[in-house]
Amino acid sequence: MHFTLRPWNINDLDSLVKHANNPKIAANLTNKFPYPYTKENGKMFIDFATKGNPAHIFAIDINGEACGGIGIHPQEDVHCKNAELGYWLAEPFWGKGIISKAIPQIVEYGFKTFDITRIFAQPYGTNIASQKVLQKAGFTLEATFENIFFKNEEYLDGHIYAIRKK
Repeated sequence: MHFTLRPWNINDLDSLVKHANNPKIAANLTNKFPYPYTKENGKMFIDFATKGNPAHIFAIDINGEACGGIGIHPQEDVHCKNAELGYWLAEPFWGKGIISKAIPQIVEYGFKTFDITRIFAQPYGTNIASQKVLQKAGFTLEATFENIFFKNEEYLDGHIYAIRKK
């Protein structure tokens, strides 16, 4: 399925709310991605996503509509050579290879754009699909931590996957 990565804009608000307002998506992300997902949440996110220069958070555009997001989040202080990868995709597009193709694009962009040598992601232990897509994109499992996340009134294991600049 064809998609493009592009900067977010305020015209994406309705599609963002439509696709993000899903408990299955929120279950695999931090609490900063709420359910229900309201227009106010969408406005705050788009405001945040459009402030980066250079841009580091992109809409996943399918047929002219923002159907997900992916971003590289450079770290600070002693972690300054690292960036965290985050992504989500609307449920109707799961299993179509979109995230598998988007991750290598954002990794290439991240290494070219930012002064970093490592990109990492932290999927929950319950998010097997995300673990598989990271492995497929060349990320290696660096560590597993038991019960480090507290999400929806339960403790979840966390995995650290990373890829290094060649």
